[in-house]
Amino acid sequence: MTPNPEALPPVVLASGSAIRLDLLRRAGLTVIADPAGIDEGSLKEKSRRDNAKTPIAAATLAAEKAKVVAARHPEAIVVGADQILDLDGTWFEKPADMEAAAEQLRALSGREHSLVSGLAVVKAGQPAWCGAETAWLTMRQLSDDFIDWYLAAAGPAVLGSVGVYQLEGLGVQLFEKIEGDYFTILGLPLLTLFSHLRGR
Repeated sequence: MTPNPEALPPVVLASGSAIRLDLLRRAGLTVIADPAGIDEGSLKEKSRRDNAKTPIAAATLAAEKAKVVAARHPEAIVVGADQILDLDGTWFEKPADMEAAAEQLRALSGREHSLVSGLAVVKAGQPAWCGAETAWLTMRQLSDDFIDWYLAAAGPAVLGSVGVYQLEGLGVQLFEKIEGDYFTILGLPLLTLFSHLRGR
């Protein structure tokens, strides 16, 4: 097979997200995951105290993850990512259990929210790019019966998502309108990332 003349070097993903890791591997990258292990709650709380806009908060979290992991891989390209769900200024966390997941879906039902995905790239220990992209999703009006059915059908996997949905699966049934990049919704703006990995 002829080598790809634009082949990219190996990447370290500063995240424990199985979805982000799978996206990068399916896109053809050689990648390892090394979660940063930072206190995300404290960083978000600081952003709230500073009245930071959601894209700034998401980019800051992504940059902090990349910086911490880059210290462990000083010669590598390190990618940090983070995602915040914003409903009229309220930032949602991943639900602790299925009861909390149902409450969250009731809060999102019939309303528009944004998913803001922060992205940071560190090359050989030096920050190369940092920013955030936003998608807007309008959830249809959900009945309690449908929420019960959805959570039973989707199972505990939804607890790993800040919005209690995975758009690539049953979660698509929750929505009536979606605006924005698909990869941003999944938590990793791939088109922007590849542009910067190629050194544009």
